[in-house]
Amino acid sequence: MKLNERSLAFYATCDSPADNTGFLYKRGERHTAYHRRWFVLKGNMLFYFEERESREPVGVIVLEGCTVELCDSAEEFAFAIRFGGTKSRTYVLAAESQAAMESWVKSLSRASFDYMRLVVRELEKQLEEMRWGPAGGCGGCWQSPGSWKPKPLGPERSPERLLALPTVLPKENGCAVWNNVPGADQPPNTSSCGGHDGEGNPRPPPLPPRRRASSSEAGGTRAAAAESPSTFCRLHEQYGWEVARLRQGW
Repeated sequence: MKLNERSLAFYATCDSPADNTGFLYKRGERHTAYHRRWFVLKGNMLFYFEERESREPVGVIVLEGCTVELCDSAEEFAFAIRFGGTKSRTYVLAAESQAAMESWVKSLSRASFDYMRLVVRELEKQLEEMRWGPAGGCGGCWQSPGSWKPKPLGPERSPERLLALPTVLPKENGCAVWNNVPGADQPPNTSSCGGHDGEGNPRPPPLPPRRRASSSEAGGTRAAAAESPSTFCRLHEQYGWEVARLRQGW
């Protein structure tokens, strides 16, 4: 795998937070002597510097496909980073204390993306169990969105108690009759309050009174009806004499 040295150097010394930092003793590849180096762990990359104030790292270890385990060494608190493969290198490091060694082993074991992938899968599984419950049972958890139904806001009423209106409202004098429903001819229940009946249903509005013609309007109608025959007879006689005269002239 090819890495850009300039990009790695910038990433190692930038202000991004590190997962772990500290001095460790690193055994050389050719010589078995240990050298004290400053280590910085960021993500899945373990950088090491000659000094803490160094501007560029001496090297980097990509922590993918490796295992971190304790090992026997001349130095105390030693552990090794091993990679799979016959020609892969094994890095032997040693901490300055037991607590530092445990901290580094734990941090390096959790640095790879393979470990993060396993953690994400486990968290997703736990989230699914919290939402829908374990497989084969509800577990007292949430219901699925498809089975959720809204609860009624008030007490449910039976169909018998609902006020049924006819499909086509009957009309009387060109106006719709609103109280033409079964039981409308019964006398109203004055014991109930307001505009509701005894069962709490809203009472329909009362019918407006029928309009009756006044005496003057009735007299005018009769006079118009009386004048109509006399006018027709007068016109009939006038045109009738004219037609008779014309026939005699022919």
